[in-house]
Amino acid sequence: MESKEYPTPEQIEQEGHYKDMGLTDEEYARVKKILGRLPNYTETGLFSVMWSEHCSYKSSKPLLKKFPTKGAHVLQGPGEGAGVVDIGDGKAVVFKMESHNSPSYVEPFEGAATGVGGIVRDVFSMGAKPIALMNSLRFGPLHHARTQELFKEVIRGIAHYGNNLEVPTVGGEIQFDTCYEENPLVNAMCVGLIDHKDIQKGIASGVGNTVIYAGRDTGLDGIHGATFSSDEVESSDEHTSAVAIGDPHIEKRLIDACLEVVQSDALVGMQDMGAAGLTSSASEMASSAGTGLELYLDHVPQRETNMTAYEMMLSESQERMLLVVKKGREKEIIDIFAKHDLLAVAIGKVIEEKVFRLIHKGEVVANVPVDALDKDAPVYHLPSKEASYFKAFQEEKEGVPVVDNYTHMLKTLLQQPTIASKEWAYHQFDAKAQGHTLVGPGSSASVVQIENTDKAIAITTDCNSRYIYLDPETGGKIAVAEAARNLVCSGAKPLALTDGLNYGNPMNPEVFWQMEKSIEGISEASKILHTPVISGNVSMYNQSKKEAIFPTPIIGMVGLYESIHHITPSQFQSAGDAIYLIGETKPEFGGSELQNVIEGTYHGKAPEIDLHVEKIRQEQLLNAIKKGIVVSAHDVSEGGLAVTLAESVFNDKKLGLQVELDGDLTTQLFSETQSRILVSVKEDDEEEFKSMVQDAKRIGYVTDSGKFLVQSKGKIIIQELVATLQDIWRHAIPNALKK
Repeated sequence: MESKEYPTPEQIEQEGHYKDMGLTDEEYARVKKILGRLPNYTETGLFSVMWSEHCSYKSSKPLLKKFPTKGAHVLQGPGEGAGVVDIGDGKAVVFKMESHNSPSYVEPFEGAATGVGGIVRDVFSMGAKPIALMNSLRFGPLHHARTQELFKEVIRGIAHYGNNLEVPTVGGEIQFDTCYEENPLVNAMCVGLIDHKDIQKGIASGVGNTVIYAGRDTGLDGIHGATFSSDEVESSDEHTSAVAIGDPHIEKRLIDACLEVVQSDALVGMQDMGAAGLTSSASEMASSAGTGLELYLDHVPQRETNMTAYEMMLSESQERMLLVVKKGREKEIIDIFAKHDLLAVAIGKVIEEKVFRLIHKGEVVANVPVDALDKDAPVYHLPSKEASYFKAFQEEKEGVPVVDNYTHMLKTLLQQPTIASKEWAYHQFDAKAQGHTLVGPGSSASVVQIENTDKAIAITTDCNSRYIYLDPETGGKIAVAEAARNLVCSGAKPLALTDGLNYGNPMNPEVFWQMEKSIEGISEASKILHTPVISGNVSMYNQSKKEAIFPTPIIGMVGLYESIHHITPSQFQSAGDAIYLIGETKPEFGGSELQNVIEGTYHGKAPEIDLHVEKIRQEQLLNAIKKGIVVSAHDVSEGGLAVTLAESVFNDKKLGLQVELDGDLTTQLFSETQSRILVSVKEDDEEEFKSMVQDAKRIGYVTDSGKFLVQSKGKIIIQELVATLQDIWRHAIPNALKK
């Protein structure tokens, strides 16, 4: 038996140890029934991590089935390490998003760093070369000392891992709201490039084939990380041992080795040892292939002496991969890893009997049906109840907030951390690593060229959780529409999306309703905008003191440029260009940044969205861009038109603008009505532009005055130097961090 003193099977049952490991009474009873006996400590551990929300998606699976996952260009949808989309010429992009929320609250530097490492492994486990990283982050108010610490350390962790890995961090988004104060969200996205012929899957097929462990040795870090990420965090001191420690230098060698291994026909399957480590990778690969696995744990490389089976199987030590290799061809694969100064050892074999059998020190320490850990894990259809606030918000009359001084309000909005420049953060990232980044952080979308071609891909991450809190279904639609709109504004055709679904405790029927409705909204928008969901991640229990975060389903989307000549900046480029606003503006302030500034809270209706109107506008704009008649395009989002106009002149060209608005000026300047785009066009192209794009109205022109000038009926409404506004916007976050 194992040398460390663990409770006996009888003690596990009588003293309820299984509850501490994350199993409910009903689940423990189910385990006993599956095994026909009491599970030992290691077996209880296997079930507890594999049946955790983080690994099994037991509460979200019924909802995730609503997503459209197929499309003419989708080569691999959900279910593997990452999704794969065809981009022509025998090449494909591979991408996925993952959360590392709880670890980042407890150990922000390591939590964020290993979040990057984990998502990169998901991508190269498919056989793809990682070419870009993105992130989507949420924090509490920046004036709190703990938030400042989290913010600084999360950014440092992301930069440390990505920069040392030499994979460019090309963009992302950061938002700040009170609900994230004790529940920061750290979602990392990775995009890779692959030839169709090299696509790998995580399968353990071929009875008699060898299981190879490659990469770093196994330590005690991250044990029960999966179950820890499936529970509420009450204190940042409780779970430090559940946070794994990463080493990007080892991972860099691991990428190179795995991409070389992919070229060998000796490789059968490969998977990252992510959440639940060796347990999840091994059992999932076997379950996918309809086989079983026998592992010999004495052969597992161990960082500590006398590690138990339980510790080895539940460790989440980083930079480890599991491979299945054709019998007799092991040396070829092991030699490739050795060439890259990495450990690779045979630790088991594929067996016909569909069981997961672990042998340690000559004894069978676990013997369970493999499907019971993976595809036959429990699935729950949880109760759903409309949120108590929703009806009242829907019945609120749409009022227009009182703004006395438009210049002062614009300056206030530009200093809001959610709107302010994020340069402080992204200047720490190496956005130019690998040399193919054409557009880095700070634009509508980031752009990376496909090596040796005229093609490029655009990437964005988006989600306004305030709208989703007010109206989950509408907010879900808006999240997808905004991501697609950002890609189209940058000149790319949207292809597909990955999601990072972040919610509170699903056992709360109102939280589950938020999840259910937002997923319905995402699904509908994905269908209408032809952006199937090809991969993703669910993170629940993001709450503390019984208060849940706003539902935050982050959308990571990738688009394609057939030619880099279609890349369109989000800022104005030349004086004399006409400024057009596509779309009518209505008084919609629910969930807006203006509402936040004036009231410090969110209520009322979220902005409406008509997905068919959205689709038409995106298609018309993209056609105009491809025709070469659009100089710049910028989505109108947080802060409304006033903020979008300001951001459109924030570059080094020393331009200004003169705009004429009519109607209610608070609405025109600060409403967050959806499906609106700010565009600049050369005067000579105006007639052609108007013939191609409906709902476009000329509102002014770009000047060389360096002044931001807004008028109405001949009266000046806002007049300020662009340099003054840009200075306020650029220094807001650094100044907040000094306080």
